[in-house]
Amino acid sequence: MNYNKPRLFLVSLLALATAGIHFAIRSSVAQAIQAAYFDPIDKMKSAEMIGAVLGIAALGFAFTIAIGSPLLDYLGMGRLLALSSACFISGTLIVIHAASISSDIYRVVWFGMMIVGIGWGLVETVINPLTTTLYPEEKTARLNVLHAWWPGGIIIGGVLGLLLGQLDMSWQNKLYCTIIPAAVFGVMCLSTKFPPTERIQSGLPASVMFSELRRPMFLVWFGAMFLTAASELAPGQWVDLALTRTVGMQGIWLLIYVSGLMFVMRHFAGPLAHKLSPVGLLWLSCLLASLGLVALSMANSPVTGLLAATLWGTGVCYMWPTMLAAASERFPRGGTLLMGLMGTAGMLSISWVLPELGRIFDTKKIEYAGGEAQFNALVGAAKETILGQAAQASFRAVALLPLILLVVFGAIFWYERSKGGYKPENIPSGAHAD
Repeated sequence: MNYNKPRLFLVSLLALATAGIHFAIRSSVAQAIQAAYFDPIDKMKSAEMIGAVLGIAALGFAFTIAIGSPLLDYLGMGRLLALSSACFISGTLIVIHAASISSDIYRVVWFGMMIVGIGWGLVETVINPLTTTLYPEEKTARLNVLHAWWPGGIIIGGVLGLLLGQLDMSWQNKLYCTIIPAAVFGVMCLSTKFPPTERIQSGLPASVMFSELRRPMFLVWFGAMFLTAASELAPGQWVDLALTRTVGMQGIWLLIYVSGLMFVMRHFAGPLAHKLSPVGLLWLSCLLASLGLVALSMANSPVTGLLAATLWGTGVCYMWPTMLAAASERFPRGGTLLMGLMGTAGMLSISWVLPELGRIFDTKKIEYAGGEAQFNALVGAAKETILGQAAQASFRAVALLPLILLVVFGAIFWYERSKGGYKPENIPSGAHAD
């Protein structure tokens, strides 16, 4: 059967752009949600609380992709992608109306963000194996082009959030806007025919897919995905809340700028990966990401903030899609299961790192003030200075994570070079989608 490749790829782009739009909007309204919902509950721990509910979206993603990926061959790509649209819509509505749903506002917001995370996870569950199925000979290039629309969505959502802010729109109305793209790609799914996965087309049984889990190198890549995602997505979700106090401009502008860099640069990932090898590209990415996070922790003006964001953005640009492509090329028999587990690793890291960033922020603000009573007594510029120093400390902590991967990717690079260079594995060709 023939499938409409351009339409399928377009649906994938729109779905991922929707996830990026929601990511940016919820980043831009995080401080407003914290003030409206969590400061009245416990002002001293409200940053940790907002970090936790932002992070639970990542946990919802991780849980969904871990469960959904091995079932994708049986449930179907179209059904799961349409379900993701419904989750984005319903989860957003729950967060917006949390105060009227229950007096236990924290748990309601937590639950709503979890459902949004499930929708996000269903998007990645489908679009990554769909892309490798449609374009089996150009996985790294196509996955990077696809994932250019993650930052593309962040740009759209970030600019939209700023424009609505200029119009004095409430944070609730900003979140309402995310429902529109979710509905659009959901409707498109209902009228699009989706192909079976690459593994099914190749005729490999599910037992072969699960047997790939026993390969020791997959555990290395699983752990590496944990650290690369923590270097990219956790600081991205935290940047507006933290850096607005230190660089003299709204932190969301830095996120929009970095997303613009990533959108453009991911379209050139194919030639770079060919020249450096995927592992060489990942090693360079980790070096720049670590330096960029340190620079963000020191930035204290719009200029230094912009320079630091450039360094960090260039570093994290290729991480997520190149990790997925590298896993697919090294363990192609693992099919949707192994690709899904890579996404699970990434999101598990974010669900841990975001609350940790909040904890570090809360701990440091009290430490720098000289105690809880002294912090509560601070007002005006003095308080903002302490909060800025606490924000910088949280970025320094994350900078250690990509440093670990310099050793890992360096060892893999030199080992593969000693064996004649990187060579992707292949599985028997079946009736790939035309």
